[in-house]
Amino acid sequence: MPYVLGIDIGTSGTKTVLFDENGGPVSSATHEYPLYTPKNGYAEQSPEDWWNASAGGVRDVIDESGVDASEIKGIGLSGQMHGLVMLDGDDKVLRKSIIWCDQRTAAEADEITKRAGRDKLIEVTANPAITGFTAAKILWVRNNEPEIYEKCRHILLPKDYIRFMLTGEYATEVSDASGMQLLDVPKRDWSGEILKLLEIDGALLPKVYESPEITGKITKSAAELTGLAEGTPVVGGAGDNAAAAVGTGVVEDGKAFTTIGSSGVVFAHMSNIAIDKGGRVHTFCCAVPGAWHVMGVTQSAGLSLKWFRDNFCWGEMETALQMGVDPYYLTDKAVEAVPIGSNRLIYLPYLNGERTPHLDPNARGVFFGLSSMHKKRDMLRAIMEGVAFSMRDCAEVIREMGISVSDMMACGGGGTSPIWRQMLADLYSCPVKTTLNKEGPALGAALLAAVGTGIYKSVPEACKAVVKPERVQEPIAENTGKYEKAYSLYKSLYPAVKDGYRALAELNL
Repeated sequence: MPYVLGIDIGTSGTKTVLFDENGGPVSSATHEYPLYTPKNGYAEQSPEDWWNASAGGVRDVIDESGVDASEIKGIGLSGQMHGLVMLDGDDKVLRKSIIWCDQRTAAEADEITKRAGRDKLIEVTANPAITGFTAAKILWVRNNEPEIYEKCRHILLPKDYIRFMLTGEYATEVSDASGMQLLDVPKRDWSGEILKLLEIDGALLPKVYESPEITGKITKSAAELTGLAEGTPVVGGAGDNAAAAVGTGVVEDGKAFTTIGSSGVVFAHMSNIAIDKGGRVHTFCCAVPGAWHVMGVTQSAGLSLKWFRDNFCWGEMETALQMGVDPYYLTDKAVEAVPIGSNRLIYLPYLNGERTPHLDPNARGVFFGLSSMHKKRDMLRAIMEGVAFSMRDCAEVIREMGISVSDMMACGGGGTSPIWRQMLADLYSCPVKTTLNKEGPALGAALLAAVGTGIYKSVPEACKAVVKPERVQEPIAENTGKYEKAYSLYKSLYPAVKDGYRALAELNL
């Protein structure tokens, strides 16, 4: 039987999963590594840590499975987007990678807008300049560490560094490259115009492939380190959300998924490109050749619930430990006793600023309507509803762009909560489903490898064969009507406090 390998280079660790041709997980391994924060707002990781975790994970899954390496027909890569890896002329890492959540580049984002113009950026790269994208990180190094920039000969994204270590090839693919702000997203290749305006040498960038294309083969040295067979093909793979879309079957028009992890994402597939001129959502190339996706982002989705749990639910966490259950199981049980609307309590989930639809780094969390009658369980439900309202905000922008969604998947930690899924179904007015296979990005990367090596003819064909629904939450008409009233009030709150957010950010005591 042929097997495929998916390697997902995440922020907390790298997950490696070996699948059979039917998408069944055979063995898996996760290796964690640290996040470095040398200054407030900085976030860095060591590319060498990613490589050690990837190589170790591959060895582990091969040893655990007992599968002969020659039976592994292809490898797909998924990974955290936007991170900057810089190599010198000897292919040595020049500095730790500045990763996706780093916020040091506000001045560089402004510089990019001044150099290229906001309208031109949205027209070509499909997005306004923001601190998270790779281009701003490149300019930061050039502005602040010129001696390192002068030595740089190759720029790679996190998963593409792992590709280089496996194959010796400098390569990327369209979905991950879309998040660098250097790609002509409609044309699916580097933009000579943007590179010229930003004075970045295009020779620093790798070759761009489509996600299922073979980009290189396992070298002899990588084979010795990992236990893989020399010559095993490695396909382009995809950025984490694009890979998750493949892993959940969101590869055709009308399909979308909602992720509630630390952040929240509403992701919709589209065969024809659409770009929000307001820059409220991201348009990127997706992992299906010739197609795109649009993605709205809520900064503090599951993070809001975790923040409240960690600071105010110590008793529940102790009880959960004694019961041998997840603390969020008790959260769901508490929330079940609270009516829709949380007894007239509304939560704005803007703990760390917001992206969709407000693009406001100054926004902060708010409990609106808090009174002496409210209990902890009311606040818990308000948080879950507030996050669901924010997801609805993302979906509304997508609908404004003329993108119709009739099939919604749920994934991420929040997607395991039936109460949260029901809130989403009621607010979206469409069924919300989970998949039988929970491997997400690793499965998506592996399916791309299966397509690239001929096990399946296309990405949609692979998904139809492998991705199966498990649970379906149907919208409840009575709930939908109640939520519409609460959502209408929720939408009115941000405009009412926007100026206050700015004043708070400038408050100097």
